[in-house]
Amino acid sequence: MSNYSKAIDDIASVCGANSTWSAINPESAARMRIQNRFQTGLDIAKYTAKIMREDMAAYDADSAQYTQSLGCWHGFVGQQKLIAIKKHLQTTSKRYLYLSGWMVAALRSEFGPLPDQSMHEKTAVSSLIEELYTFLRQADARELDLLFTDLDAARAAGDKAKEAEILDKVNNFETHVVPIIADIDAGFGNAEATYLLAKQMIEAGACCIQIENQVSDEKQCGHQDGKVTVPHADFLAKINAVRYAFLELGVDDGVIVARTDSLGAGLTKQIAVTNEPGDLGDQYNAFLDGEYVNSADDIDNGDVVIKANGKLLKPARLASGLFQFKKGTGIDRVVLDCITSLQNGADPWPAAGTGKSVGGMAAAKVMGAPQSP
Repeated sequence: MSNYSKAIDDIASVCGANSTWSAINPESAARMRIQNRFQTGLDIAKYTAKIMREDMAAYDADSAQYTQSLGCWHGFVGQQKLIAIKKHLQTTSKRYLYLSGWMVAALRSEFGPLPDQSMHEKTAVSSLIEELYTFLRQADARELDLLFTDLDAARAAGDKAKEAEILDKVNNFETHVVPIIADIDAGFGNAEATYLLAKQMIEAGACCIQIENQVSDEKQCGHQDGKVTVPHADFLAKINAVRYAFLELGVDDGVIVARTDSLGAGLTKQIAVTNEPGDLGDQYNAFLDGEYVNSADDIDNGDVVIKANGKLLKPARLASGLFQFKKGTGIDRVVLDCITSLQNGADPWPAAGTGKSVGGMAAAKVMGAPQSP
């Protein structure tokens, strides 16, 4: 039995058990049900997460099976992109939407156009996700309505071949609902704030959340200098917060893209906590610029001193209170970020750039050298 026929029979059975529902046409109700396949954002998140996992596996097996993500800042824009893609390519397979933080800041904030510095309302992100999926579901309803209209016409004309052709299209209908890669910036606060926003984004339909290792209240756009990163323990707490949100909501295969901004970041807001030589905090601190001191006479009032390599190191601290990394250490910090994120819950996913997905290479989407947003 086809999906269409089964839907009609299921509703006819329900209506038949209620004598006062005789005015309800089971086929009309079945069409409405088919047009509204996704009832909630969580339905969408679970459906699209499965798609993304399958696409990631397909790319790992064959790098020609890449995906393409299209930037989007409004539901209508996303809808028209997917309608055009499906019309031109006859499929939406391996086509995603990318919800970038800079687009939200520039085009969706009630404060007006803003730079990509997490100054926009955090709820604008989840609101846009919900808006995008409302428009994509509407695209489904419209295309199916046209098929149902053609189906009625074929039946009225007694054209059995045409009727069968249209029913096949209905039963094998491909939705306009595709995965969205949603940018949560640096989490808009601490791990708890990250969890709360991630949960709202997932409830709106997000199956993939991109998070970066900058300091939330010092955030800079990815192509700008002056970025400030956090120690790994802080970033991993936010990655775990996002994973907790996915698991709580039943999206067990949700995707986390852990983005490193270390290539273009020369500063850190804090010195990492370290308990023994060689641990993660110690590795982070090893990149700090500074000078070794021999005695208290080398320390000025307010200076910070840490033990590193068996010696006392006075890290270079700016007037802003930020600490400076050694020049030329960006790539080494990126490598450590990628390995650490992969080992602690992030998913293998693209390197920098818009367009081709090169999933499977690294946990981090690397941002550093100046580039177009």
